[in-house]
Amino acid sequence: MSGVLTTEYSVSGMTCSHCENAVKQEVSALETVVDVQVDIATGRVAVTSATPLDDTRVREAIEEAGYELAGRL
Repeated sequence: MSGVLTTEYSVSGMTCSHCENAVKQEVSALETVVDVQVDIATGRVAVTSATPLDDTRVREAIEEAGYELAGRL
């Protein structure tokens, strides 16, 4: 795979490992996403993808998991 991109987001409302897993599952399902790292202590979500991400689709995936995308870092 040539050139992967990592984009970091701030997500509010995550407090436990269930939150972490829910966000990982929803965001991982997006096309071209190859890895998702969630840090519930800081609310940071790092998404590695093969192509640039559509922030709207990321927001929808995070909302589907039950959380709020505060913005891109």
